Amino acid sequence: MAHLSPTPPPTAAAPSALGQWVRDWWSLINVSAALVVLALSPSSYQGAKRTTLYWHVVRNTAPVLLGFSLLSAIVTVVLTHIVLTTATSYGLTQYALQVVIRVLVLEIIPLTAALFVALRCTIPAATELAQMQGLRQMQTEVLPRVVAGMVAGITLAAQSCIVALVMAYITAHGFNSAALPAYTRMFGQVMTPAVTLIFFFKTLLFCLTVSLIPMVSVLQEARQNRTYHLSSSVEMRAMVRMFMVILTVEVTSLVGNYY
Repeated sequence: MAHLSPTPPPTAAAPSALGQWVRDWWSLINVSAALVVLALSPSSYQGAKRTTLYWHVVRNTAPVLLGFSLLSAIVTVVLTHIVLTTATSYGLTQYALQVVIRVLVLEIIPLTAALFVALRCTIPAATELAQMQGLRQMQTEVLPRVVAGMVAGITLAAQSCIVALVMAYITAHGFNSAALPAYTRMFGQVMTPAVTLIFFFKTLLFCLTVSLIPMVSVLQEARQNRTYHLSSSVEMRAMVRMFMVILTVEVTSLVGNYY
C-alpha cells in the first residue's frame, strides 16, 4: 500500500510579500502625510525657502501651460464637433454640450492634466532628486518639488477647463453671445454643488498623487537601501502606485457623480 507523503507546510513567501506590500504603503502614507503637514506649515515659505519654491513652481508650470492649453482647445473642438454631429443625427442636439462638459471637463481634463504633470514634471523631478547625494532637508529639496507639482497640476486643469468651456461654446454657437444665457444655465445644471465638490476633491487628489508618490518613492529607496539611486524598478513601482491611486479616485468620483 502506497504511503501518502505529508503535505508540505505552506511557504511564508506569500505572507511575507503581503506584509512587505502593506509596510510599503504604510510608509508611503506616513511620509506623504509628513510632506502635507510641511506644505501647510507657514515656516516652509519663509526666506530662501520661498524663493526656491517660486523657482520650482515657475519651472514646472510656465513651459507647459501654453502647450497644454492649446492641446485642450484642439481636443475640445474635435470632440464637440463629433458629439454635435452624432447628437444631431439622433435628434438629441440639446444634450450634446452637456455630454461634452461631463466627459471632457469633469473626467478627461483633470485626469490628463495629472498624468501630463507626472510625466513632464514630477517624475523627472524625482529623478533629479535621486541624483542629489547626501539629501537631508525635506523642506528645502523635497517639499518645493511636491508643491510645484501640485500647483502645476491644478493650474493646468483649471485653465484647460476654462479653455474647453469657451471652445465648446464657440464650436457650437460661433462668435455669437445670444446663446450665452442658455449655455450658462446648462452649465449650472451640470455643475451642481455635489458635482462641483467631487470635481474639486478629485482634481486635488490627482495632483497630490502625482506630486507625492514619485518623491516619496525616492525617499523610501534611500531609507531602505541607503542610496539615492532611482532604479528602473523603483520608478516602475512609483508609476504603478500612482495609477492605482488615480484609478481608485476616478472610480470613486464616478460612483459619486452617477450613482
